[in-house]
Order: sequence, then C-alpha cells, then structure tokens
Amino acid sequence: MTLKDKLKNRELTIGSWITIGHTAVAEIMARAGYDWLTVDMEHSAITLNIAQDLIRVIELCGVVPLVRVGENDPNLIKRVMDAGAHGVIVPMVNSKEDAEKAVASVQYPPIGFRGVGLARAQGYGTDFEGYKKWNERESIVIVQIEHIKAVENLEAILSVPGVDGFIIGPYDLSGSLGVPGQFDHPEMLKALNRVKDVSEKMNALSGFHVISPEVEAFQEKVRDGYKFVAHSLDSLMLSAQSRIVF
Repeated sequence: MTLKDKLKNRELTIGSWITIGHTAVAEIMARAGYDWLTVDMEHSAITLNIAQDLIRVIELCGVVPLVRVGENDPNLIKRVMDAGAHGVIVPMVNSKEDAEKAVASVQYPPIGFRGVGLARAQGYGTDFEGYKKWNERESIVIVQIEHIKAVENLEAILSVPGVDGFIIGPYDLSGSLGVPGQFDHPEMLKALNRVKDVSEKMNALSGFHVISPEVEAFQEKVRDGYKFVAHSLDSLMLSAQSRIVF
C-alpha cells in the first residue's frame, strides 16, 4: 500500500523533519522506520542540489521523501518535484486560493499548470509518460495550517480537490495569535479545537508537527486523533541525545 493510499484511508503515518543537509543524516533516519521524511527547505540551509541528494537517499531506503518548500511558489514546487520528491508540504496556506495554487503547482495540465521538465523524477527524459501517470495518481500535497487566517478558512481550504491533508505548525500558529510558543494558551487551544471540529466534520486527514523529541509529546497527539504526525526534527533529536548524560 502506498503512502497516498494510507492517507486516503486515514491511517496513522509517522514522519520526521530533516534540516541537516547531509546524506548520512537522511540515511540514518530513513532506516529508523518512518513512513515518510520531510526535507525542510524553509527553515534550513538546504539548497536544491542538497535536497535532491537527500531525496535520492530517502527513496532508496524505501521511505517516501517529501519536501517542505520555502513558500507557496510554483517554481520552487516544480523544481523539488522534478528532483524526485513524492510530494510537498506547503507553508502558510491561508485561503482556498492558496490551496488551489499549491495543487496546481504539483499537477500538469489540464489539472494544474506545472511546467514540463525532464529531470530526475522523469527518468532524466526516459519516462515522462510513466511519471505523468504516477504524479497524477500518487503525488501528495499537504498544506500547513499555521496562521489564524487558515483556521478561519479551513473548510474552504480542505474542500480543494488534490489537497491530501493538513499539518499544524504550532509555533507559527501561536505566533499569529500573539502568543508564540505558548501552546497551552486559551486562544491557541481555541484555535486547535476549531481545527479539530472542522477536520472531523469534513473527515479530513489531520496532521501535527510535534516539535519536542519526547515520546510522550508524540503519543499525546496520536491519542488526540492526528493521523499525519511529524516527530520532532534531526537537530533536536541530536541535541537531546547529546545532553542525556548531563
């Protein structure tokens, strides 16, 4: 069963975030047992060239490579998809129009407006037709809900065909409420409750990026019903283990 099938079936999938641009990090994490790994090109120094190497390693280890692009930009999305990403996580999707733009940037006409390139994803020009069919059927678009405007427009965002689900970015969402990092603040809890109500009503795939590497924090979100859960990120895991004896 592909990741796309699991997302459609609302099965729990577990991933993590890569911010260190070294293939050894990607290989270590890919061998850990995650369903998917996200190469972060928004809050890291990872370039497209490095991202392609990380994507290749993740894929060869049998794990689905996703990329969190720096912004909802058709050119950025096109290039990471051409590099072989199986899908994108798109930040700051705050409206239906934003969601439509993200989907259209991944899909070729007539579904979207992605330009045609012959790069790694297309077998360097040897299998465009095969890739085109795969892309229409299996590519993944996850929108980030990380602003109160997105919470307010959530029904419209999730109604867009081609949006496979959403993932909450807790830091930016709390920041948009004027309480950055205060995840237990009443306004933050109110926003999360609205997201939960809407996602249940629409039977949407709900995701959450658990920043803390602590297992209990991760398990809490699983118990809350989130099905697309990112467990921390490489640098925090390294930091936590480095400090364990101190």
